[in-house]
Amino acid sequence: MVGFQGRVTGRIAPGLVGEVMVRVRGGAEAFMAYAADTGEQIPVGAIVVVMEYHPPRTVYVSAL
Repeated sequence: MVGFQGRVTGRIAPGLVGEVMVRVRGGAEAFMAYAADTGEQIPVGAIVVVMEYHPPRTVYVSAL
C-alpha cells in the first residue's frame, strides 16, 4: 500500500476522517484517510500518495 496513489473522495482535514479510493487487487477500494502532515487539508478530487498503511482500512496520505 505504501507508495500507491489514490483520489480523495471525502475531504481530509485536521479533526476529520477523510476517505480515499486506492487501486488495489485489480479494483478500487475505499480507505479511511488522515493527512500524513497533521495540519494539511486535502480537498475532494485531489490525488494523494499513501505514506503509511494501518490494516485493515486506514491510510495516512500526502497530496501530490
